[in-house]
Amino acid sequence: MPTINFVNEKKEIQVPQGANLRKEALNAGVNLYYGFNGIGESINKVLNCHGLGACGSCRVLITKGMENASAVSIMEKVKFRTMLPTPIPDPLPALAYIGNEESMRLACCVTVNGDMTVQTNPELNLFGDNFFS
Repeated sequence: MPTINFVNEKKEIQVPQGANLRKEALNAGVNLYYGFNGIGESINKVLNCHGLGACGSCRVLITKGMENASAVSIMEKVKFRTMLPTPIPDPLPALAYIGNEESMRLACCVTVNGDMTVQTNPELNLFGDNFFS
């Protein structure tokens, strides 16, 4: 069984092969909906898209084991590469993607096929090297 290590929560869980990352994280008590610097966290926990990939609020960084995740979905490509307004109060979802192009994923779109290390609540990279490029 694959093992998921959540870095920020210091929690390690075993999941069945082919499990959904969002579903398994929520079942383990891992918070995926932080909002923007803590603002909107309680709203995001209730008013998220419930795994459809539309809101972008369940974004995570897969720091190890990216090869064990499913391929990037169309919803992820749209959400991270364009700043589409959504009804969910999660401002600037695409800014967290800058500088993390290879490891940023939406937990609801990831199928776990092997061991991985996941960082929840990635910071916005407002002043990173790639921001103005």
